[in-house]
Amino acid sequence: MAIIERTEAAAHESRGANENKFLSFCLGSEHYGVEILRVREIIGLLAVTPLPQTPAYVKGVMNLRGRIIPVIDLRLRFSLAAAEATKETCIVVLEANEQDGSQTVMGAIVDSVREVQDIPKSAIEPSPEFGCEIPLRYILGMGKVKDKVIVLLEIAEVIGMRERAQIAGAIKETERRAA
Repeated sequence: MAIIERTEAAAHESRGANENKFLSFCLGSEHYGVEILRVREIIGLLAVTPLPQTPAYVKGVMNLRGRIIPVIDLRLRFSLAAAEATKETCIVVLEANEQDGSQTVMGAIVDSVREVQDIPKSAIEPSPEFGCEIPLRYILGMGKVKDKVIVLLEIAEVIGMRERAQIAGAIKETERRAA
């Protein structure tokens, strides 16, 4: 029992220590961030198997250590111009919590990963009401770091419930055909 209590306490302490930390990355010249607690890992580009009948921003699925996960291109999701992959292009594997308590794991293709930023709540402002390229529900806030502004993403909103259901159906169909 004491081991479980210490483990829970350590997890709570770790969560608290990482609460204001965001992984920053770039799409073109724009800087974005996602809560570090949502980042599972960062990997180089891997082979992605296309899925039929999914939105254009869904590049397909990849096999990540035996688990099939969807991969999206954030540039296309945010209606930005497509770009050629470079040596800095990578996949950020993210976890999003569902309303029913389950988790969705997905890969997001980004142009480059920058660093982990400590952004206190006092340095985060609400998203602007106008002039934003991405829908406001995708934005957790605007982080002020030195002389830059980082768009902080609400990753669970980046792929809505309908899109997640569509992707899940396409993955199941692909797995059924492969069996």
